[in-house]
Amino acid sequence: MNHSCPSDNTENVDQSSFWSSGNLNWDQHRIGWAIAGGCAVLTVIISMISVLRHCRHYTKPNEQRQILRILYMPPVYAVISFFSYRYFRSYTYYSLIEVSYEAVTLSAFLLLLIEFVAATATDGDATKAIERKDKRPLPIPFCCWRYRPTKPYFMYTVKWSVLQYVIIRPAVSIAGIVCQIYNVLCESGPYSIYFANVYLEVVDCVSISVALYGLLLFYGLTKEELVGRRPLAKFLCIKLIVVFTFYQSFIFSALEGRVIKATEYWTAGNIADGLNALAICIEMVFFSLLMMWAYTVDEYKMVTTKTTGIWRPLWESVNYCKHSMISS
Repeated sequence: MNHSCPSDNTENVDQSSFWSSGNLNWDQHRIGWAIAGGCAVLTVIISMISVLRHCRHYTKPNEQRQILRILYMPPVYAVISFFSYRYFRSYTYYSLIEVSYEAVTLSAFLLLLIEFVAATATDGDATKAIERKDKRPLPIPFCCWRYRPTKPYFMYTVKWSVLQYVIIRPAVSIAGIVCQIYNVLCESGPYSIYFANVYLEVVDCVSISVALYGLLLFYGLTKEELVGRRPLAKFLCIKLIVVFTFYQSFIFSALEGRVIKATEYWTAGNIADGLNALAICIEMVFFSLLMMWAYTVDEYKMVTTKTTGIWRPLWESVNYCKHSMISS
């Protein structure tokens, strides 16, 4: 039996220009293009204000380095979504690149929580703070088993439960890009054991489930130490982006062929992907504002300290070699 993946795109290509006869050619696609671009620019501006404020008050580098990496999430999603809308025939490639940054933000969030907990210990060591904890049951659904946080391998296990996603998620994206090039991914087609998408999604689902469970475990153990640091609000800023993008993509996909119909130049899948990308661009404006509130710079401002230069913080936030992600 010949198993072939249906094409993501139509054979016909729209040859018209954005400007036609000296006037703007405003059809639905170009209106969406303008909205997506405007929202992406606005998201970048709002996020850069938050980033630069932290850079100017870079008083706790170990914490703020992770905050900067988290603050990059809305502009990264908005810019990539804009390009995936503009170049919709290559949407799959952009979406695979986009979701990889989720792994960076989750790992940065865990390392930020560890720094918060370490600040409550007398010698600045999170392990020492955890040594005060008694044996307790694991979170649902493994609450029948108990664990002892004082074990020497506990922190190592918690870290790697999250940090493995930093390796697995980009690897899944790379594998997906290669499979898409050879037309064996079939992301927009039906789930089938004959295509790679089903296997890659299983791997990704298991990996992120382990990462989120590790975060839940660490938060449940250290919530007393995290009082006043708004950890739930900080986590929701990240997780709501993931939830929104996932479920709205699912909804638009479900509407393909029913409400969303193909046109001469766009398949139903193209239109669904475009609507998802447009929605992400709009949502990131609000998420960038939410992150500005959740990751406020006010707690890092010190009256007696002069403002710091911006280049060192920016470099450290993108230089993963300087601050090893598996260090304490």
